[in-house]
Amino acid sequence: MKEIENLSNYAVVEAFINEHELSFLYVSKPDCSVCHAILPKLRALLEHFPQMKLGQVNALQVEEVAGHLSIFTAPTLLLFVKGKAYLREDRFVRFADLEEKLARIYEFYTSD
Repeated sequence: MKEIENLSNYAVVEAFINEHELSFLYVSKPDCSVCHAILPKLRALLEHFPQMKLGQVNALQVEEVAGHLSIFTAPTLLLFVKGKAYLREDRFVRFADLEEKLARIYEFYTSD
């Protein structure tokens, strides 16, 4: 399973996004059953993309993440490339579609 970094405040979230060329944020809430179901699938999927870093944000703990990143539901999955939001999936995620999108982006940004 993909290693996950817990991001505890918005300054840490910003640093995470800016420190990694490919940073993937998983914004969830503790009482969200969909969030709990999606996380293991997401971690397994991201194993195929070793240069992509995964960070998890508890939307109840880091409330300002909603305003800064325009998050209105949980879970929200965001891919940042070189600090800019590149891909967003909300609530119900089609993993086959997500995998295709990630593969194209990953290939483009990691091929030398």
